[in-house]
Amino acid sequence: MGERTMRERMMAGQPYITDDELLAAQRRAARICREIDAVAPDDGAQRHALLLELLGAFGEGSEIRPGFRCDYGKQVFVGARVFANFGLVALDVARITIGDDVQFGPNVQLLTPTHPTDPQQRRDKWESAAPITIGDNAWIGGGAIVLAGVAIGENAVIGAGAVVTRDVVANAVAVGNPARVVRKL
Repeated sequence: MGERTMRERMMAGQPYITDDELLAAQRRAARICREIDAVAPDDGAQRHALLLELLGAFGEGSEIRPGFRCDYGKQVFVGARVFANFGLVALDVARITIGDDVQFGPNVQLLTPTHPTDPQQRRDKWESAAPITIGDNAWIGGGAIVLAGVAIGENAVIGAGAVVTRDVVANAVAVGNPARVVRKL
């Protein structure tokens, strides 16, 4: 069997370097994000159609307000009745799975990419990623950052400005940097 392409390496969670194929996919996503931004505020059907084209899945009754940015789009899977306020960033080098009824405050960042600590590997532009999963009915407060490899359980609440570096169990409230569970619901 031949050597894997950089896209195949990325999809398998292995270290990769962005090549022309991945750059083309990023340009496609950037173009569609610009088109979404240009849609009239009262044209939800057009915005929905563009999000269906861009994303891996976009559930019924979901809304992502303008200012949405992603790397590829096809690795973002959005459940039903999700609401994302302005400025959601979903760097989907690895899969991002968002359950049903999830709410995002403004300027939330979902960051799947990771970079090596070895200086030469960084200089050579290697990176990898780990998936993010957000359970049903979670609420992610404005300005929160969710890092690679994190799972947030159903009904969890992430406080505004939190930096989530490890999993948050279901029915918990997590706040701070790094985010810590401060109570159970």
